[in-house]
Amino acid sequence: MTRYRMRQKLFAIGDDFTIEDEHGNPAYEVDGKAFSLRDRFELKDRQGNVVATIRGKLMSIREKMDILRGDDVAATVTKALFAPFRTKFDVKIAGGHDLDVDGSILDHEYTLRRDGDTIAQVSKQWFSFRDTYGIDVAAGEDDALVLAIAVAIDEMAHDDDK
Repeated sequence: MTRYRMRQKLFAIGDDFTIEDEHGNPAYEVDGKAFSLRDRFELKDRQGNVVATIRGKLMSIREKMDILRGDDVAATVTKALFAPFRTKFDVKIAGGHDLDVDGSILDHEYTLRRDGDTIAQVSKQWFSFRDTYGIDVAAGEDDALVLAIAVAIDEMAHDDDK
């Protein structure tokens, strides 16, 4: 299992996040495109290479974000149209192996599961810093894809706060 710490940059134009590994070293950066017509983020590795693009859909009944690898959609994160008492998301992975999201999204306390197996856990309680939360990714999983999914969920869950 690999633990990451995602911290939102407080005074950045757009929504920018630094993602550090468990030792506090920069691992990824999320670059929010402030002057884009729709929500758009780029997940970049340490060398500045774009490893995933997270892009909101312009015309959709339910709020959705696609995660692209190059020009191909790797996953689509969809916010439930109506989910009383909690925020609910579906994650469709290209080629199958969809993910279930369970827990308290707004509190950053949730789990990503595939066929009942935990592939990632998101928790704010590991850190006392405001706007910081941890993401544990199971060994053998696509870390960049899981982090991109977490960014999409965070953006859609907190869209009303902006």
